[in-house]
Amino acid sequence: MQRLLKISLIIFALALAICLACFVWRLSRPNEGEPSLAGTTSGPAFEVIIEKPRMDRPLFRIIPTRLEAKIFGVSALRFDQASRGARVGGIGNGYVDLHADGWDLHIETNGEGKVGSETRIVFPIEIAEKEWSIRCRPAEQAVGFLHVITRPGSSEFEGNFVVEFANCEDAKTGKILDTEAGARPGDAWPSAPLTVRGSFTGLSPKSR
Repeated sequence: MQRLLKISLIIFALALAICLACFVWRLSRPNEGEPSLAGTTSGPAFEVIIEKPRMDRPLFRIIPTRLEAKIFGVSALRFDQASRGARVGGIGNGYVDLHADGWDLHIETNGEGKVGSETRIVFPIEIAEKEWSIRCRPAEQAVGFLHVITRPGSSEFEGNFVVEFANCEDAKTGKILDTEAGARPGDAWPSAPLTVRGSFTGLSPKSR
């Protein structure tokens, strides 16, 4: 009897795991009409996504950012070419400027291809039930990359980037965010560097 019960529990657990996997897979699929650069061949497009540190996210980042937003109702920290006020401030070999209402992203590299000191991002976020405008910069030893190439047969640019932003502050006051922003006493927010990922295609060069 106990053996039969164990077998039944194992079968039930496996069936539950399969159902959960299917549920997660369905939710993680992009929504119909959701902006995506996959397969884009013409027209300017870009996407910028901020990934919160593991300790600042539900379930310690074991689920994708898009799925997390669907399950927990958390607004994704992202913008793209369809966002309100979206525009390209400039792009060229070694730098890119992307903007939208409340957003300001500037990434540049030095002569060695490393992320430069002028790299920054400003973005809106709700923390501890309060709206903030946050400005972040990389650590002194910046972590990340920016790839910018010219599309074959044209003067348009495409590429991608991943940059860690370790130093964040209130964009209005310049003060480091601490307990008022939901951090533990003695700690600053965020608890670890923010990872900013993005890609772009079909962007025209502009003066800096």
